[in-house]
Amino acid sequence: MSLDALSAVLWHERRLLELLLFKLEEEQLVLSSGRTQWLGHATREVESVLDQIRVAELGRAAEADAAARELGRPEGASLLEMARHATPPWDEILSEHHAAFVSLTDQINGLAESNRDLLATSHRATQETLMSLQESVQTYDPRGAAASTTSSVLLDRAL
Repeated sequence: MSLDALSAVLWHERRLLELLLFKLEEEQLVLSSGRTQWLGHATREVESVLDQIRVAELGRAAEADAAARELGRPEGASLLEMARHATPPWDEILSEHHAAFVSLTDQINGLAESNRDLLATSHRATQETLMSLQESVQTYDPRGAAASTTSSVLLDRAL
């Protein structure tokens, strides 16, 4: 039955969205703690889950189209539309999946926005710190004496 297969795919995608939410929260904890040496790892984990979600979405699209045809609906029908035309218990199951996706998406969007704000704040603070260092850095001439030039530049090659 197509609705069984669709529900299995939807459960899998929900677990992936929950994992994405968890990984975004981990990323936020790294950003909030200032331990940015782990930010690259956290970001790669988020990207890995996003890749898994993209693959799952392809499977969901195929299963949703098959379930829509089974319900006499056109391909591309929404979960809510399928729920309205499904018999019990599928009407309730599809509605619950829809509600869960809406909730998870809202939470993911909020956390992603918060993480972007934290990154922007961190970036600005780093730029301000570097600018203040440029003005006060003492340099030395080739003989080792303090240089009196004010055109020194501090370059962090790691950035």
